[in-house]
Amino acid sequence: MNIPIKTLKNGFSIPAFGIGTSGMGKGGTDEKDVAAIRAAIDRGLTCIDTAESYADGHAEELVGEAIQGYDRSELFIISKVWPTHMSHDALIAACRASLARAKTDYFDLYLLHRVPPVPMEEAVGAMNELADMGLIKHIGISNFGVETSAHAVRASKHPIVYNQVHYNLSFREPEKKGLLAYCQENDMFLAAWKPVDRGALLVNPPEIVTRLCDKYSKTPAQIAINWLLSQKNVLTLSKMSHTEHIEENLGAVGWEMEASDIERLRTEYPLQHDESDTAPLDAKN
Repeated sequence: MNIPIKTLKNGFSIPAFGIGTSGMGKGGTDEKDVAAIRAAIDRGLTCIDTAESYADGHAEELVGEAIQGYDRSELFIISKVWPTHMSHDALIAACRASLARAKTDYFDLYLLHRVPPVPMEEAVGAMNELADMGLIKHIGISNFGVETSAHAVRASKHPIVYNQVHYNLSFREPEKKGLLAYCQENDMFLAAWKPVDRGALLVNPPEIVTRLCDKYSKTPAQIAINWLLSQKNVLTLSKMSHTEHIEENLGAVGWEMEASDIERLRTEYPLQHDESDTAPLDAKN
């Protein structure tokens, strides 16, 4: 399946939907995790998101194992650096270590996983050096609010193209704090993690969701994911651990929800939370 590509005005392009690896590499599931990544790639999910903090780097190793035999140029691989490695020299070294674990010469996108505990100019400067060296193609951030996003943009020679945050039908912090609007107005993607809140959004879905399931002949998971993908400058990624999960989620792409339904879900979905329960914007750890 061809996953839709979204492109910013500055020319940066990325698959709109990808597979995440948070939670992989724990509890003796290596073989299953590698198989899941490969199954996703085989079905067109070529955007793979990982981080040095996931299973202490082992998730990156699983990505490295999974991508062997595939055309690297057809893959879009994302990783992230943790705050403990955001001073200049430590960040450069952390990126090289992540590349080695992932068995790749470059990352398509590399993120500051949290707001840096060192001066923004130092961390972003090191990211720019990585881009100049060709070790990363593009620079992004994760869990940044509006002011810290703007600070990163000012500090960077290269565009900051992507901000990965907790956002779904239930958790609306990026909307409430103006980050979604900021990204849409400033040529940056907002990438939503936990699009179905690890399945919580699928248990006893509210009537507004079941009505849209009937209207579009889709499942609650497909409605929740498509609600994100149908919005301007919004991407999403999800951990998918088995083939059935992948197949269902793929039914969320390739179509767009009507604008009136997007707004109805935005305003009428019950039990909305104004702040992430996992990683609030600008959290330090």
